[in-house]
Amino acid sequence: MGEEEEPLAAWAARRDERVGRLRVVPLYEGRRARGAHVRPGEPRVVERWSGCAWEAFAVTRDLAEALRLVRPGEEPPGPAERCSGSWAREP
Repeated sequence: MGEEEEPLAAWAARRDERVGRLRVVPLYEGRRARGAHVRPGEPRVVERWSGCAWEAFAVTRDLAEALRLVRPGEEPPGPAERCSGSWAREP
């Protein structure tokens, strides 16, 4: 095994720690925007990593519901929390 090659056991352990990971994907036609905040009222698919591929896990009504599945116990950010920085407007 070359100096730059990773042992198979280390690679398998790193791969296995990702199994079960969830991600939120927009569920609408057309080009997908990269920002999760875009079109927050649109349906989302929650996908789960199986170790080989992303598989559909749940379909939600909107971004807030999807985030409750992906991050249980955390409340989705409100409008003031999404806009941070000097350019943010005061309510």
